[in-house]
Amino acid sequence: MRTQPAADPTDQGPGGEPGPTVESMRSRVRGLVESWSRSQYELMRTAVQVANSQVWVADLAPTAAHWIADIAGIAVCTAREWIRVGRALSCLPAIDSALAARVISYAKVRALTRVATPETENELLDLARHTPANDLGRVLATWVRDNSNEEELDRHQQRSRSVRWRLEPDGMTVLTARLPPLHAAAVTTALTAAVRRLPTRPRGEPDRWPSLAQQYADALWGLATGPDTAPRAEIIVHVRGDGCSLDDGTPVTESAVERIAPAAFLRALIHDAEGRPVNASGRRRRPTERQKRVVRERDRVCVDCGSTELLEFDHEPPWRDTGRTSTEDLRLRCGPCHRRKHEREATDDDGGPGDPGP
Repeated sequence: MRTQPAADPTDQGPGGEPGPTVESMRSRVRGLVESWSRSQYELMRTAVQVANSQVWVADLAPTAAHWIADIAGIAVCTAREWIRVGRALSCLPAIDSALAARVISYAKVRALTRVATPETENELLDLARHTPANDLGRVLATWVRDNSNEEELDRHQQRSRSVRWRLEPDGMTVLTARLPPLHAAAVTTALTAAVRRLPTRPRGEPDRWPSLAQQYADALWGLATGPDTAPRAEIIVHVRGDGCSLDDGTPVTESAVERIAPAAFLRALIHDAEGRPVNASGRRRRPTERQKRVVRERDRVCVDCGSTELLEFDHEPPWRDTGRTSTEDLRLRCGPCHRRKHEREATDDDGGPGDPGP
């Protein structure tokens, strides 16, 4: 993990006075977070009291969330979430106590209250204590898959699917989608494949290269408005002894995989008892789909810069030297690193053509 250098205690502020030290800022942030957490906890409890009362009805508000949002100057969805979490905590005393004591954060509690029951809250609370907030969603999703009836979980995910959009103050529209794992994988892989098919040079702004997020937005627009020529994207399902998952680690039930297995876009990558993807080799120049699946699972990211975007398959050593394509000789590299590598090879060969790669 890249770390920032510690602040120099002698740093000067804008007026020439000594600047803040690392410890002073850490202490200040901790204090503000604790104060905010205490207020957040009290707000949720009060929000439930409002929702259970008739105050908002007497004030002619359409819902309790609307009444709270009007007073607090917040979005209705935020007030609605306060009420939801507060009501869930009334049935989850262990999680409630942990939040009150600031043992876990509100962000973790929001996730926990979507899946915890009085019977499972202690186990899930222990998971939350030892899992970073950014990773908790995936950890809980895996736990739910492993501790649920698969058919019931599939039905729940189907019932919970949705797409919503809202208008932002700058006139832009934000889309939010909740999709079952395999449906989401089909959408994201199709978008990634469409990004690869975009023009190699930006249109309209030749001196400005669009960000990857902008390229995905262009790809979405192209899929929605262009001819029906979208590439058929392949979805990889990893089959391990402890269950199935998508390429990014999202857990998926075996029943969902079995239901759509006949579809052409689904491919399985089998792992052996040690968790390693099954090997695949060949003499052809371009890697087979089976080889690609093995290398993707082995490397996961660009071997040069660690990027997870626009990954390509590169021969190392070059194919012209080995005459073979085996998984041991393939590496994942993002497009920019792949191009730079072959530019260096061409320079090393005194201007000769570099191996263009597969």
